[in-house]
Amino acid sequence: MLDDNITGLQHIGLPVTDIQRSKAFYARLGFKVVMATEVVLPNGTPTQVIMMEHNNFLLELYQFDGEALEEIKTRGHGRIDHFALNAKDIDAAFIDVRTAGLSPLQDSPIFLPFWEKGVYYFHIEGPDGEKIEFNQRIR
Repeated sequence: MLDDNITGLQHIGLPVTDIQRSKAFYARLGFKVVMATEVVLPNGTPTQVIMMEHNNFLLELYQFDGEALEEIKTRGHGRIDHFALNAKDIDAAFIDVRTAGLSPLQDSPIFLPFWEKGVYYFHIEGPDGEKIEFNQRIR
């Protein structure tokens, strides 16, 4: 059964327009490079790939060449709306993000009545317009 085989999020793939800029951005959030390579897709498109990890969360950055890269550059907010990073202390995360020179999209963490006791979250924007959510589930 699929329920028995799927154990959680494996990684999120994010198409980027400048892989070195994105690598530097995510390094500022504490991500470390765990793999870097270049592959050629079946259609012949060379693609740079960097896997970055932070506390068992794996983010795949990839950059196409040619027409595929130009198509990604025309996107308003990337291919995905956001991905969420789990935060133990949302207020500390908010301060850490600002200390790292990044600008939260909200003035302070926002409460939502999700789950049993709610969550607090805020977003920052990545170099290609992707939203990165910091989320603390209240237990």
